[in-house]
Amino acid sequence: QVQLVESGGGLVQAGDSLRLSCAASGRTFNNYAMGWFRQAPGKEREFVSAIDWRGMTMATDSVKGRFTTSRDKAKNTVYLRMNNLRPEDTAVYYCVTGARTFNMGRRLSDYEHWGQGTQVTVSS
Repeated sequence: QVQLVESGGGLVQAGDSLRLSCAASGRTFNNYAMGWFRQAPGKEREFVSAIDWRGMTMATDSVKGRFTTSRDKAKNTVYLRMNNLRPEDTAVYYCVTGARTFNMGRRLSDYEHWGQGTQVTVSS
């Protein structure tokens, strides 16, 4: 049974930094993309960033230059380093793993397994 466990969320002030971690268990995802989505209150869940099996990354425009996605294959873990946080980054952040090998996308359907989510709150 696959489990994704996120950690690292919290309450910070605008301009601060956080690092989210997501440890996967139950199988390895070396040939799959891993990434992050988020959902703010009253809004739809949206793609944040992802990293593929080669280490290449993609991110939504609003976080480019501020958020960095990385992974440690040996630990089956993906990270999201968030710098210069803004109040509009406030959301529940979800870790995801790809639905197909050697594929990376921005759609919900591109991902199969989801973590339980971790809250990030940025005060102004």
